[in-house]
Amino acid sequence: MLRVNLGSRSYDVAVVRGDAAGLGAFVRQRCPGERTMIIADENLMSAVQGVAQSLHAVGYHPLIATISPGEPSKSLAVAARLYDALAGMPADRATPIVAVGGGVVGDVAGFVAATWHRGLPIIHVPTSLLAMVDSAIGGKVGINHAQGKNLIGAIHQPAGVWIDLAHLATLPEREFRSGLAEVVKHGVILDAEFFAWLETTAEAILARDSNALERVVSTCCAHKAGVVEQDEREIGGGRMILNYGHTFGHAFEAAAGYRGWTHGEAVAAGMICASRLAERLGRIPPQVTTAQISLLERFGLPTAPDRAWPIDAILTAMQRDKKALHGRLRFVLPTRIGHVELVSDVPEAAVRAVLA
Repeated sequence: MLRVNLGSRSYDVAVVRGDAAGLGAFVRQRCPGERTMIIADENLMSAVQGVAQSLHAVGYHPLIATISPGEPSKSLAVAARLYDALAGMPADRATPIVAVGGGVVGDVAGFVAATWHRGLPIIHVPTSLLAMVDSAIGGKVGINHAQGKNLIGAIHQPAGVWIDLAHLATLPEREFRSGLAEVVKHGVILDAEFFAWLETTAEAILARDSNALERVVSTCCAHKAGVVEQDEREIGGGRMILNYGHTFGHAFEAAAGYRGWTHGEAVAAGMICASRLAERLGRIPPQVTTAQISLLERFGLPTAPDRAWPIDAILTAMQRDKKALHGRLRFVLPTRIGHVELVSDVPEAAVRAVLA
């Protein structure tokens, strides 16, 4: 059990192994009432039934609403359908939402929870590695706009996060490897010792060894909690370090029309572009980039953008990035493994050179 300390918005992150029945008691300790809505990935109905049974056992009457996996579900249309379901219950301010799925489900369900009745409690039950180590913690929720990813959103902290490592046993291989991009990111931005451990333990992680996965998830959760505690609303700039690789990565996703690459794959290539940019600006030696490439490739992740994507389109997407300020590009760049900094006024010519 890990505590995210945010004063009145503090909450617990539970990391368990195969304890589907324990979820109900976890939710009941944090959320009163009888009605609850489960918002879930439509491909996870067997897991959802277990969640519903666990909630029913402690006195809830859950309503299940499903959404399709993938970025197209992060839309106002999907949010409106979920609002209709909440109105039909009807939900009040004590009605918790339980989000079961990966990052897309967590983002949409969290956005709906943040905006219905000006805020409903939400419990995240992440089922993907990426959501477990990153998106389920910290309260960032949102949906996409035609002009870019996550442009409509809020910061709405959950009432709790329930991470059951058993979900990772059946996660499709590509989705599992995609989550490892965020794991590597944690090592690069915060923890050189963890990065070195990943290098020596890569095979066990790929084999989904339970002890290795427990350390991966618990370490990344602790990292994320520490950053969020220091800069919850991304005002002081400290939380922006979590966006390492994301300025490039989000632009790659946009260039691909949110098809072809997963979010983790785009972030993996984005991290290497950011590292090469740091090299070009004289901030790191080439070995820092080489180490990241080696580890990401061992995890089966891409380390360069698709040459078919036009550079102008990628740059346009970057200009809309939330870290951009007054139209000027800003990037999170490494100074060494284990430390990064937010760098302003990066010359466009240097970015073009990296993309080329």
